[in-house]
Amino acid sequence: MKDSEFLKKNERIDQLYSQNIKIIQSPDVFSFSLDAVLLAAFAQMKKSSKIKIMDLCAGNGAIGLFASQKTQGLIDQIEIQSKLADMGNRSIKLNHLEQRMKMYNLDVADTFKEFEKDTYDYVLCNPPYFKNQVESKKNPNAYLAVARHEIKTNLNQVLAISSGLLKMNGKLFLVHRPDRFLEILETLKQNRLAPKRIRLVYPRQHSEANMVLIEAIKDGRPDGIRFVDPLYTYSGKEYSDEVKRLLYGN
Repeated sequence: MKDSEFLKKNERIDQLYSQNIKIIQSPDVFSFSLDAVLLAAFAQMKKSSKIKIMDLCAGNGAIGLFASQKTQGLIDQIEIQSKLADMGNRSIKLNHLEQRMKMYNLDVADTFKEFEKDTYDYVLCNPPYFKNQVESKKNPNAYLAVARHEIKTNLNQVLAISSGLLKMNGKLFLVHRPDRFLEILETLKQNRLAPKRIRLVYPRQHSEANMVLIEAIKDGRPDGIRFVDPLYTYSGKEYSDEVKRLLYGN
């Protein structure tokens, strides 16, 4: 099939050139952004075909697709919004990854109706960042509102599901907002997840962090947290060298 034959009305194909991965996107719904690229790069996973990976709150599937280039493991993805899940499923086919990846149009709350507990080696998650408060301003686009605000799920539910999916000593890789960092740490602990590696992401030097990448281990020891080198998105008006490598390759 030609690439164009995978597309529906008002859709396009974007490419992460550093990995030769193609993603079906649409201006009508939530599209992947830099946080998806950074999370996939941050995740350290074995290359073995025997491992199992879950991508929660998968959106149009970008994180799992990017992660597929780092491992031969099986990747399942869960996304509640049917339009996004459909786009993700077609992106899997577009990249010829049907033998290793599958997208499920499923509410995170129903995860264990479909999947067994304690069976995954890794969980990747880019959840909604903002609490669903009455006074909070939400995007009028319902797809964007659900992706960004805790309308359909919340931090505790996402971390509880992640913990339930993981085997003992399995790893969660999470991207979130630094202003909820203390809440994230407390909720990780409540769900038997011990943070082990943390990386802060800054728009540029001398600015405040706007993302945090966290690796946590199920039933891990509470000590031994490492804060690794910060990542800067921009150098002047251009992307930093590290971000350029992630987006475009060497």
